[in-house]
Amino acid sequence: MTDKPTVSVLGTGIMGAAMARNLCRAGLEVRVWNRTREKAEPLAADGARVTGTPAEAVEGADVVLTMLYDGATALEAMRDAAPALRPGTVWAQCTTAGIGLLTDLAAFAREHGLVFYDAPVLGTRQPAEAGQLTVLAAGPEEGRSAVTPVFDAVGAKTVWTGDDGAAGSASRLKLVANSWVLATTAAAGEVLALSQALGVDPQGFFDLIEGGPLDMGYLRAKAALVLDGKLSPPSFAVATAVKDARLIVAAGEHGGVRLDVAAATAERLARAAAQGHADEDMAAAYFASFEEKSGEGA
Repeated sequence: MTDKPTVSVLGTGIMGAAMARNLCRAGLEVRVWNRTREKAEPLAADGARVTGTPAEAVEGADVVLTMLYDGATALEAMRDAAPALRPGTVWAQCTTAGIGLLTDLAAFAREHGLVFYDAPVLGTRQPAEAGQLTVLAAGPEEGRSAVTPVFDAVGAKTVWTGDDGAAGSASRLKLVANSWVLATTAAAGEVLALSQALGVDPQGFFDLIEGGPLDMGYLRAKAALVLDGKLSPPSFAVATAVKDARLIVAAGEHGGVRLDVAAATAERLARAAAQGHADEDMAAAYFASFEEKSGEGA
């Protein structure tokens, strides 16, 4: 293997496509696969080789990066790729998979002699497109020379959380971070909904907290998406946020703690999805405050 590894990206949705594009820009040889091939085709213009199957994508690869909907989907894709995987290949599992499936993912890696990295990323569409994600990574020292150029291409920094990917320290930290992100997003929507219900101009609230400890750039950014009607294209879709919120609730149950806010956020997001907002930015959880879907904003 050279200092520029051949990388296979399985999953070219919002995040995977941006990551693959940045890998191409870094001069790495990139193969891509997506279940809906049309979503992967545009990456050919960036220099990626679009493939028809996971096995075709991973053949001869030094690093396989999975960025799919959930852990079960990532495992299914890797099972489809299994005939072409060779022992010693690095697997960077970047899907937010929670902790429930980590044992199965790590077991698959051991069975096929893969060097497994638990490597979820923190960030949404814009930082992904800019190569400014934060990579949370856990995995053995001996494979890091292969995976570091990959992480450097897609992220601004890599936070190493341990040397055992199977232990899931990176995924655990990602769930903690996402719990805060999702709670803040839900709270932003409720602030706008309550303002509307009480006849309060939301700007009055933002003026009230400006510059103080209650002010937050993320709150303002998510609120602006609703107020300006700019929920598409999503930075992070409602449907995916539902999945992550449920992973957080499950992780809390696994650890013996009750996460009321996370559970309510999962329900709120699911209600917004059922109203027709599944493919919009997760800030569209705002609409869950109302009985019917509304496109009018606050």
